Amino acid sequence: MLLLRCPLLLLLLPLSSRPQKLPTRDEELFQMQIRDKAFFHDSSVIPDGAEISSYLFRDTPKRYFFVVEEDNTPLAVTVTPCDAPLEWKLSVQELPEEASGEGSGEPEPLEQQKQQITNEEGTELFSYKGNDVEYFVSSSSPSGLYQLDLLSTEKDTHFKVYATTTPESDQPYPELPYDPRIDVTSLGRTTVTLAWKPSPTASLLKQPIRYCIVINKEHNFKSLCAVEAKLSSDDAFMMAPKPGLDFSPFDFAHFGFPSENNSGKERGFLKSSSKFGRQTSSKPRVDLHKVCIGNKNIFTVSDLKPDTQYYFDMFAVNTNTNMSTAYVGTFARTKEEAKQKTVELKDGKVTDVFIKRKGAKFLRFAPVSSHQKVTFSVHSCLDAVQIQVRRDGKLLLSQNVEGVRQFQLRGKAKAKYLIRLKGSKKGASMLKILATTRPNKQSFPSLPEDTRIKAFDKLRTCSSVTVAWLGTQERNKFCIYKREVDDSYNEEQKKREQNQCLGPDTRKKSDKVLCKYFHSQNIQKAVTTETIRGLQPGKSYLLDVYVIGHGGHSVKYQSKLVKTRKFC
Repeated sequence: MLLLRCPLLLLLLPLSSRPQKLPTRDEELFQMQIRDKAFFHDSSVIPDGAEISSYLFRDTPKRYFFVVEEDNTPLAVTVTPCDAPLEWKLSVQELPEEASGEGSGEPEPLEQQKQQITNEEGTELFSYKGNDVEYFVSSSSPSGLYQLDLLSTEKDTHFKVYATTTPESDQPYPELPYDPRIDVTSLGRTTVTLAWKPSPTASLLKQPIRYCIVINKEHNFKSLCAVEAKLSSDDAFMMAPKPGLDFSPFDFAHFGFPSENNSGKERGFLKSSSKFGRQTSSKPRVDLHKVCIGNKNIFTVSDLKPDTQYYFDMFAVNTNTNMSTAYVGTFARTKEEAKQKTVELKDGKVTDVFIKRKGAKFLRFAPVSSHQKVTFSVHSCLDAVQIQVRRDGKLLLSQNVEGVRQFQLRGKAKAKYLIRLKGSKKGASMLKILATTRPNKQSFPSLPEDTRIKAFDKLRTCSSVTVAWLGTQERNKFCIYKREVDDSYNEEQKKREQNQCLGPDTRKKSDKVLCKYFHSQNIQKAVTTETIRGLQPGKSYLLDVYVIGHGGHSVKYQSKLVKTRKFC
């Protein structure tokens, strides 16, 4: 495959008396060209098997070309948005004729070939809109002139593009392990220890991999490109810790993280310097930090702020290609100071709670006014958690909670409630809790007792499946999403992805099937069915149903794995 700008293509066309043909890839020349970065800088040439970086001005489209000369050629194109969503489209049109219509063998004029390339309407193969790393893959692509159009409507932005005609052998992006999550193995007031499974690219293929951790207080990131776009040039890279020294990747006091002991002394392995310690800067500092730690798969982040929620992302970087893949990010709240043993709950406000493995968390609810009843709503994101509620020292409730549960207790004037949440023995727990004295203040949607999705085997076809799920007497919005998975996808993998607190906003727009409102006053008839169409024969799909309450909080039903018929 040769990737080229249209004017460059016209210059490369041989001006001879023989029939004209677009040149094929010269491997020696290609290797020389990709080493020369200036060859592809700010052009519309996409080299075969190399990633390019470029820039988009808002509302100004950009177009790239490449040629596939032979039919049945494998093709993979990956587009990585950096700091803004992108709209992009891949299309193909036939190559220009090699000879004139009379079959004389005479070459067509250059201008006529240009018209053939630029004026013909191409066939759209794929389009996408969003900020996910998205890709087009085909095991058998037709020959033709391929055209990649990109547009940013939100703001000026960076992006990356990678294309190859040998996707099976190239594999420039590190492969994720079967469990791509980051585990929080230890949680302190100022430290968080993270662990993750190594990339098979390193453990099995023995390719050089380094891991880079990103820490911030706002949200998780979907690509390393997005991280580096956010960072200022001064803060873009951090040094790896030296062996034998405590992990303390950076002095947070110099990056907007206040410290109680900021006396200018050496801390951890990174010394304060004029570069990191200056008091003024031309740019505002962002609370976002990146540190690359080599090939270790455990790391302790130090000098964090107590009782603060942080988001952690991990990226595996292939040092041969400098291309990266994102693990599934996580978040954690550091422990409170020793004197603060409980978290205060505010009436009607949802609070996020993180509990380490086998750990416990104490919360306190003190209504400011007299009340007849108090309601506790708990949404356990992962495994079951235990909740105990005491009123003025007396035990009122002790239950295990999976999914969403609501408990209504009798109130008492000037009462104070102490809530103890105990985590799972299997791993860290995440949950959301709401306490209120107002019965109509319900942020969590009501759920049926059974949150399974039922698939009707007899209604399966080669291109559709029919499913049903239960609703309630309360009118809620339901959204159903689908995702194609490999045939090797099993129940164990599905269980690892069952974070019920991740809502539809974390899904790709292309996964969405539909949204609808549904309820029934007769609870026996509160069931709805949907047929999902447009599926591929013999393929497996993971289906998710989200119910969204009036407060905007969403809860995911149990995922359902379905497979279309191979022959109809």
